[in-house]
Amino acid sequence: MTDIAIAVLVLLAAGVIVLATAVTRAVWIIPQARARNVERLGRYSRTLQPGISFVVPFVDRVKNLIDLREQVIAFKAQPVITEDNVVVHIDTVLFFQVTDPRAADYEIVDYIKAIEQLTATTLRNVIGTLDLEATLTSRDRINTALRGVLDDASGKWGIRVTRVEIKAIEPPPSIKDAMEKQMRAEREKRAAILTAEGGRQARILTAEGEKQSAILRAEGAKRAAILEAEGQSIAIEQVFASIHAADPDPKLLAYQYLQTLPKLAEGQGSTFWVIPSEVTSALQAVSQAFGGTTETATPVPASGAGSGSPSARRDPGEIAGGTAGGGTAGAIGAGSAGGAGGAGGVGKSALFAAAAELAKAASETPAGPEKRTSPDDKPPALNEGPK
Repeated sequence: MTDIAIAVLVLLAAGVIVLATAVTRAVWIIPQARARNVERLGRYSRTLQPGISFVVPFVDRVKNLIDLREQVIAFKAQPVITEDNVVVHIDTVLFFQVTDPRAADYEIVDYIKAIEQLTATTLRNVIGTLDLEATLTSRDRINTALRGVLDDASGKWGIRVTRVEIKAIEPPPSIKDAMEKQMRAEREKRAAILTAEGGRQARILTAEGEKQSAILRAEGAKRAAILEAEGQSIAIEQVFASIHAADPDPKLLAYQYLQTLPKLAEGQGSTFWVIPSEVTSALQAVSQAFGGTTETATPVPASGAGSGSPSARRDPGEIAGGTAGGGTAGAIGAGSAGGAGGAGGVGKSALFAAAAELAKAASETPAGPEKRTSPDDKPPALNEGPK
């Protein structure tokens, strides 16, 4: 009896275990965005969708869980040769999603590895048509080409490639050094160009400022000259009006004329100079006014343009001697007028002596009564000009 009871208990325990195992293998709960393929007697039967599902225990076999969400895989750096024979290492990042669990399970053994290898081969094909500079600056073009090729190839595997990104492009160290030197040279070039442009602009602005300054100074000088000329004109008009209003004596005018002659000889080394013929006429008028005569005057030869003889000039001593023997008018030489438009050559000492003698005579001779009856009654030397 005891052996029978023990056998019954063992059978009951085995039945409970088998029943529990059957129940466990018959009921499956699939999470959201997941899927499982079911094989019945070794052949594909169906795909379990999210939720609770029932299968036949010991007849149906449920395979591994397949993730239907978008997945990200970063592949290690792949050596790629560019069109200009430069070896670069490129890191890629792949975004894909399983759209058909049956194809992903039965069309390919390992779709992740397949995508990695396909990415490497496609990347070599794309980069092989580009040089290094285009490779470094054409990431969007490379991404688009990779995504198109991978999406077409992985479609039959139940995989959809959403994006392919180039994470890093590593050229060789020598290329890096060359690129750094090139970049440094470009920056120095731009700095030199900017410096030159700044200097040019500064010089242009400086020249413009100097131009404006010169224009303003010229305008100021022009205005000052105009104002000065206007002032001198007004002063001359006032002096001229004052002289005519005062109606000065002819002898006073001649005396003032003689007082200005010594100023002509103030220059250093001035031993001979040409004076107008009206000076001798004024001297004759003064001599006549002070009681002298013109007949005793010693003539001075005219220094005309055509006279080339040595007698055109006279020594100041000779003219001074003539002054002592012949009177005041003879010191200068009334005959030096020579003609209507001629000019006389007069020495310094003779002119000073004549001026001094005339000044002395003017101071010693008393002024006579005024005999003029009209403004036209003037000495001939002052009333007549050169003809």
